[in-house]
Amino acid sequence: MDKIKTIFIALISGAAGALTIYHLTKNDVKSLDSYPIHEAPPIQVNRVAYSSAIPNENFVEASERSTGSVVFIQTLSEVDYRSGGWMDWFFEPRSSQQIGSGSGVVFSKDGHIVTNNHVIMDADEITVIAGKRSFQAELVGRDPSSDLAVIKINSSELPAIAKGDSEQVKVGEWVLAVGNPFNLTSTVTAGIVSAKGRNINILRDKFPIESFIQTDAAINPGNSGGALVNAKGELIGINTAILSRTGSYAGYGFAIPVNIVEKVFNDLINYGEVQKAFTGAEFIEIDSELADRMGVDDLDGVIVAEVKREGPAEMAGLQKRDVIRKINNIQINNKATLEELIAKSYPGDKLTVIAERDKEMITRELTLTNREGTTSIIKRNIYYADALEASFESVSKVERDLLGISSGVKVVDFKNNGFFANLGIPKGFIITQINSRAINKPEELAKALENVRGRFDVIGIDRRGRKVYYPFRR
Repeated sequence: MDKIKTIFIALISGAAGALTIYHLTKNDVKSLDSYPIHEAPPIQVNRVAYSSAIPNENFVEASERSTGSVVFIQTLSEVDYRSGGWMDWFFEPRSSQQIGSGSGVVFSKDGHIVTNNHVIMDADEITVIAGKRSFQAELVGRDPSSDLAVIKINSSELPAIAKGDSEQVKVGEWVLAVGNPFNLTSTVTAGIVSAKGRNINILRDKFPIESFIQTDAAINPGNSGGALVNAKGELIGINTAILSRTGSYAGYGFAIPVNIVEKVFNDLINYGEVQKAFTGAEFIEIDSELADRMGVDDLDGVIVAEVKREGPAEMAGLQKRDVIRKINNIQINNKATLEELIAKSYPGDKLTVIAERDKEMITRELTLTNREGTTSIIKRNIYYADALEASFESVSKVERDLLGISSGVKVVDFKNNGFFANLGIPKGFIITQINSRAINKPEELAKALENVRGRFDVIGIDRRGRKVYYPFRR
């Protein structure tokens, strides 16, 4: 394709595979002597203007304040190559280990670290390296919809990074990207904020949150999960993705705003899952064609494309084709602005919505709800089965809809050498059936496995969304 269309997640290796670095050989590099030398007229440099435009001293201070809070993350993943079919009854599955790497930001003094979900998504072991010290980390929680995750180390030695306010970030201001590109630990690059509120359609989630800060600071594979800081050394975003033809830096990097990061972090720590707020409506961007068809003069705002029955939007009196102009006196210029506002909200929050309908402005009060349609806080509920020596949890309706399954129980953890560990079913696997019987609750799963005899099979969905069969004999 002639246009740049491919979005590369900044950590190409992630936890899914080892990073491949291509080395230049002598034959690949042309000597400088082979190119003609042209004389150029002397360039007059306004040194005063140059030094005032680039805050060199602030770069030094910002680097000193932030680098100690950015860590190197290494992951180890066990990959089980199952066909998911009847051949698994007769042949032992092949497996291999894969190594990944990325970055993380120390978010609190007690050892909680924020990184990208794609950095640790398939990891069985997570190691945090800070300087010459290394720590084993445990996963606290992750949120695929924002591509964020929280891990924890048993140490309070590392300094927590200072936080800024991403809403106050201005296009054109200087920023630094701090991370570990290509396994080069503690690397700092400088650039400016190129844009805000970017939606680049990279998050494969039913309810993705995309309102990125765009920067031209150099971001490469390995920078994922690292820090984007302002000239004061304050965190304004978590580096997540790049836009490139090659997978390496091309001038377009994207970071998750820190205000979204803080909300996700607090929710994962306090509740075990992010408290997502829903409007009960679908929205689309306004373009010139839609504006002409609808007779809309202003291209700012978003159009209500669908209103779910008995959802918050319908209860508030919003209708299909309404054009949302403002929410809580905040101008809604595009869908990314709306998504960022909702991402920072909680179920039960009330929004004042100003919309245009048939050339007239209307005001409606909308109360956000959770994924179950109520306004209460949802806490993660984990069930421990003593006989199986393992813990499980029910799969939420949102995730079931995303995977296209009607039932399922997720494997959370298990003791080494315990009954369930010996089955070889990995953490994160969703068990949907045992011997063709649907599994809806953790208690049903525990009872079925405790009582099963003879040959049986476990059917479910792995972390890559594939349907997999596990054949057993007891």
